[in-house]
Formats: sequence, C-alpha cells, structure tokens
Amino acid sequence: MTKIIVEKNPSETRLNELGIKKCPTWSKEPSTFPWTYSEQEVAYILEGDVTVTPDDGDPVSFAAGDLVTFKEGLSCTWHVKKALKKHYRFG
Repeated sequence: MTKIIVEKNPSETRLNELGIKKCPTWSKEPSTFPWTYSEQEVAYILEGDVTVTPDDGDPVSFAAGDLVTFKEGLSCTWHVKKALKKHYRFG
C-alpha cells in the first residue's frame, strides 16, 4: 500500500473541498529528520523541494503546488532540500 500520495497541480475545486488553504502553515529550513505519523496528514506545499523516504519503501519527492497525503502509521525520513512552507491538516 502506498503511504505517500502526491497530487500534482490539484484543482482549486479540490483544494476548496479539503479547505486546506484555511489550515495552519508550517515552515522548515533545509534539513533531514525522522518522522512517524500517528494519524493521516494532508499537506498543500506552498514553497520548497522535499524528498520523503519511507522506512520500508522508495523515496517520494514533491514541491510547491503539490497536494500530499501521508497515511497513518508511516515512518519515514524527511529531506528538506529547499526551505519548506505548507498548509497542513491532520485527521
């Protein structure tokens, strides 16, 4: 099962249905760090270039303009290559 789903250039309709642009934002400087998701996260990438590598899978890259879903239970390593800013929603 894919634990990271990237939607390239999602429509405004899709973003509005999710209400993602009204969600809080989070920023991170270029860095590498481990992360485990205790619940699902949906994120809309405003700025940046990132590769996330699941502990048990292949690297997944995404950048500004992408809508990314991280499934509950995912353990991974984040590699922020270009400063990140995203809207995010858990649950």
